[in-house]
Amino acid sequence: MFIKYTKDNNKCVHCGFCETIVQCPSPDFCIGCEACFHACPEAARKKLVDREPRRKVRIMVNGSEFEVPERITVKKALELLGYRFTRFPREDAFFAPCLTGGCYSCSLVINDALKPSCHTGVEDGMVIQTNVEGRTPFRIVEGFSPHSVGGVGTPYWLKMSVGYIEVAAFTAGCNLRCGTCQNYHVTYNSSGLPLTPREAAANLTYVRKRFRVDRMAISGGEATLNHRWLVEFFKELKLLNRDSKSRLHLDTNATILTEERIDDLMKAGVTDIGPDLKALRVETFQKLTNIEDRELAERYLKTSWEAVEYISDNYYPEKVFMGVGIPYNKFIHPDLDEIYEMGLKIASIDPEIQVCSLDYRPEFRKRDIIQPTPEEMKKVKKTLEAAGLKKVIVQTSRGHIGP
Repeated sequence: MFIKYTKDNNKCVHCGFCETIVQCPSPDFCIGCEACFHACPEAARKKLVDREPRRKVRIMVNGSEFEVPERITVKKALELLGYRFTRFPREDAFFAPCLTGGCYSCSLVINDALKPSCHTGVEDGMVIQTNVEGRTPFRIVEGFSPHSVGGVGTPYWLKMSVGYIEVAAFTAGCNLRCGTCQNYHVTYNSSGLPLTPREAAANLTYVRKRFRVDRMAISGGEATLNHRWLVEFFKELKLLNRDSKSRLHLDTNATILTEERIDDLMKAGVTDIGPDLKALRVETFQKLTNIEDRELAERYLKTSWEAVEYISDNYYPEKVFMGVGIPYNKFIHPDLDEIYEMGLKIASIDPEIQVCSLDYRPEFRKRDIIQPTPEEMKKVKKTLEAAGLKKVIVQTSRGHIGP
């Protein structure tokens, strides 16, 4: 079955997002890449079964010739040939987590260039190689800028400071589909210029020197999707910032942050990390992230909690600073029971871990919700402290309230 995506004129507000931020890889005919479908802020793209006849095109894959239908992505073509793609990293499959062309995790060598297979259409005579070893990885990265608050992995005493405290870069592509996505202009960007790890590290280092701060952060989207790119990025960043004051900060949803990946990142130079735990219950996680596949949602949620515990047991606090994020809004948590349970679980790992609760506001596809008031966030803070946590901060519309 082939899928195509078309505009729903009853929902479209002609914002231009699908023409500027999203780069359609095939403007003349839909190849079913999903980018515009996931990215539209108004959910104004419809998924339809495409029953139009398709001719066959010839492609070369690892030296062998095959015939595949036209008007499909390279990813889809390879799936038809028996190759496996997954949204959780596995050694026996290609990892394709974002499906919007931003993270480049599923990149293959296509006509001698590294391109995302989820966002590239097959063409007659195309030559594809699945082995990318030795190729410099790419990823769309943008927003190199100073920040006065920082992220989840920023120590609370710095959040209370006046002025810029760190510089940050933001990666395109995410494996989640949160309706409250605050960085959706970055998350669903497939039109930006892909950068090598060295280029991104040099850009962030330049911004650090310009604004005279010590902390350099990368976030997203979800920064951990393209693991090879991220490890090389931190190695390059460490080489460019050898002074003892430099801090290398990663903010992440931690949903694919396995023990092996954590070890790789710590060896590459990460000094601060901010796992953002979306929920404790799978139902809540699915409601927030819009991950419909329950098995996948369970895997993501379990991995994120295991990541916090593994970092605490092996790296925190001697080798790395860790701050954990917890989202709050009434649409996610109608009461504070789950918040309290999350606090209990984190406290059982280590009550000294910094926890920052984020007041989720109207964004992207959830503009109908109401941002929590500072008074509501104070109640969240008291709830987490009652669970045994000793370093709780809450983000409010009036700034952060610390321990």
